[in-house]
Amino acid sequence: MSHSNGSIKAIMYALGANLSISLAKGLAAWYTGSGAMLAETVHSFADSANQLLLLLGLKRAKLPASEDHPLGHGKAIYFWSFIVALMLFSMGGIFSIYEGVHKLMHPEMPQSPWIAVGVLTVSILLEIVSLNGALSEVRKVQGRRSFLKWFRQSRQSELIVVVGEDIAALLGLTLALAAVLATIISGNPLYDSLGTIAIGAVLILVAVTVGYEVKSLLIGESADPDTVTELSIFLSGQPEIAEVYKLITLQLGTELMVSVKARMNEMSAALSLIEDINRVETALRTKFPQIRWVFFEPDVRD
Repeated sequence: MSHSNGSIKAIMYALGANLSISLAKGLAAWYTGSGAMLAETVHSFADSANQLLLLLGLKRAKLPASEDHPLGHGKAIYFWSFIVALMLFSMGGIFSIYEGVHKLMHPEMPQSPWIAVGVLTVSILLEIVSLNGALSEVRKVQGRRSFLKWFRQSRQSELIVVVGEDIAALLGLTLALAAVLATIISGNPLYDSLGTIAIGAVLILVAVTVGYEVKSLLIGESADPDTVTELSIFLSGQPEIAEVYKLITLQLGTELMVSVKARMNEMSAALSLIEDINRVETALRTKFPQIRWVFFEPDVRD
């Protein structure tokens, strides 16, 4: 649950920032006619919608198990995270490139571009606050791993998406500011068009990267490698277990399914064997509270 609460905090940071700056960007884009500003406006509105979808995904993931979904709905957050990646790709990236090409074919100098500079500067500061909030939640679960290693190994798709969006937003804003400033200095609207296309390229790159990571979770991944190692060491250290033959884990949102095949020390008496297995399962759930389902198979060989 702490992982879920951390994700919600990161989403709310991003939602608050994006709602505030999308309105300011929209007004500035309408007033100045800047293509880069328009691309950034669409990007921010899309991000706001994305955060609402992530909140919906977290809510759907908490639905109880049923006959049709015996392992619950935990993976729902992966589905909605993948939808967010698609929206970032289409509404953000493709639209920005389309707008940039359109401006390239029909160049037009932005009006009052210094208004766009002011809005973009404030937006960058707000986005830095949002990204810092998301990264503070990442640091709580990152451990000693590098950021890139955490990104590849994390099973919190919603946190991956929020961090990816924030990084894309900050890069996009920086590119937009550089494009507007270059247009002002040179008096050439070409830079505004090129900046818009560059923003689209950044958004598509981030969307594809995030989508690739979420796709793997959607198909089905084990618990992260550190957790699998801890589970294996813990089970091997239980006095009831002589040898662990096989350990299979499946990440289901914030919850885990664990399947264990092991040789037990007590194999002669059925009742004693059952009691030993129950004790191991209780100890396992106490040590790893994220475990929702445990399937335990006693055996004498692998």
